[in-house]
Amino acid sequence: MSDPSSIGAAPGAAPILRLRGIGRRFGGVHAVRDVDLDVHAGERRAVLGPNGAGKTTLFNVIAGEFPPTAGTVELFGVDVTDKPARARVPLGVTRTYQISRLFGGLSVADNLYVAVIGAEGGHLRPLRLGKDRAFRATAREIGERVGLGPVLDTAVGELSHGEQRQLEIGMALAGEPRLLMLDEPAAGLARAERVKLTEMLLGFDRSITVILIEHDMDVALTVAEHVTMMHDGRVVVEGTPDEIRRNQMVHDLYLGRGHGGDE
Repeated sequence: MSDPSSIGAAPGAAPILRLRGIGRRFGGVHAVRDVDLDVHAGERRAVLGPNGAGKTTLFNVIAGEFPPTAGTVELFGVDVTDKPARARVPLGVTRTYQISRLFGGLSVADNLYVAVIGAEGGHLRPLRLGKDRAFRATAREIGERVGLGPVLDTAVGELSHGEQRQLEIGMALAGEPRLLMLDEPAAGLARAERVKLTEMLLGFDRSITVILIEHDMDVALTVAEHVTMMHDGRVVVEGTPDEIRRNQMVHDLYLGRGHGGDE
């Protein structure tokens, strides 16, 4: 397998995300065990694994939704192990979730406007200030970037599932992330929607580092340059998409044959 530190990184560049010995327990259950991970600036990283592998728990630890029970998390050279999610957002970390967190009664543009205000540290208010016009313009520009230009004034409840996924990514982009974390962005999408999503992710500027959890192997292995495979809370395989496609262990895990030594 390839050296993870060598893919998508400038020589000698420090990783923007460094995990060392990460563990997370829920009572007697070890959801994540002893995970080391380096992700470099501009990298596209996929985290794969069957259900229950620990992928979303690892994401939640990185994002600060809850602290690890073991190990350290470093973002952009800062130890954030004990810092909550709200302290990581100013560093440039944004994310999407498996379950939609959109405002169904508002338009696409209004959802994005709310996200822009939140990213700027502001609050909704009854009186419009001068900069609100700029916020509105930014919201509409983000909508265009994620392919929602024709439906900017449409209520979110009237969007297709694929369009809602695009909007969720747009709202994450409102925070001008340096690290964008996508939790199963292709879940529930039709084939044409998955193709559109893949094209959008491939078009992101390299100033944004992307980590995605994804069950759709076609999407993940097309977007990613490097893949981390998890099973039973541990990292069991790392490599390029081509290496992952050829790896028998990966095929066995996705076919439910288990993995010797982790049973």
